[in-house]
Amino acid sequence: MISLDNLREAQSGLAGVGERTPLIRLPFEGMAGEVRLKAEHLQPIGAFKIRGAWTALRRLSDDARRRGVVTSSSGNHGLGIAFAAKRLGIRAVVVMPESAAGVKIEGVRKLGAEVILAGKTRGPEQSVAAQRYVTDESLTMVPPYDHPDVIAGQGTVGLEILDQWPEVRAILVPIGGGGLLAGICSAVRATGADVAVIAVEPAGIPKLSTAIAAGSPTVLPGGASLADGLLTMSVGEVTWPIIKETVRAVASVTDDEIRAAVRWLNTAGLRVEPSGSVTTAAILAARYIVTGPTVVVCSGGNVDAARYEELIAG
Repeated sequence: MISLDNLREAQSGLAGVGERTPLIRLPFEGMAGEVRLKAEHLQPIGAFKIRGAWTALRRLSDDARRRGVVTSSSGNHGLGIAFAAKRLGIRAVVVMPESAAGVKIEGVRKLGAEVILAGKTRGPEQSVAAQRYVTDESLTMVPPYDHPDVIAGQGTVGLEILDQWPEVRAILVPIGGGGLLAGICSAVRATGADVAVIAVEPAGIPKLSTAIAAGSPTVLPGGASLADGLLTMSVGEVTWPIIKETVRAVASVTDDEIRAAVRWLNTAGLRVEPSGSVTTAAILAARYIVTGPTVVVCSGGNVDAARYEELIAG
């Protein structure tokens, strides 16, 4: 687990950089408890990834900063790295799949990072290409989720939730590689809070369910989902030991359920990307039954305009 001191240091380090995002009450009816949305789509980069990226880069040695950093990302982590690198004056290279959302690719470029496209979809091609920069140019790798400092940064989401709403009894969290989930698990464990952490995964990429059944992270042979930020095919080796000790249950949501959640959130005045909508989808589709005060973590809101119009028109 990431210690409480580590989490608190990450939290203080985010002052003036990341937002203390609000908890927005959702207009659910007939629930056994109030549901609030942790609005990470309101971060400066439109996603929670700013927390882990900033924490990891801020904690780099002076030598590592001089050499620069490289990462692989389907989008939001790349935005976080680009944002943090620009603030700190660090060279950043972001390797992305060709299928990454255009708004995310252009966002990384506008923030001044070098974008390298490798592989048609999210997969090992990006990691291989990023590793070449470590080998050939001595850049420091900053993984999108499998790194203690990244996890600590993401864990500040959990600290904020517990501080903002001490009555909360369940937190629903999207699962990609597990950085956000592991961070929130660490916050819950470190504070001793009586809160159930529920993971929500796309049904088409059941990486956490598979890992739990196998007893260890397992690389899926393939899969697809509308949630482009959750396409990682395995839970991380660093995030897994933290997750398995704390997560109470896993809910799976289909693409149709994710799409319905995007539309429902839009009617509530919230523009959320599919990856950020999975937790709301779990409640709308009764994949998770609310039994008390509940938070659904919205991980981000970065989605191409045309794609978003298509989603809400359905």
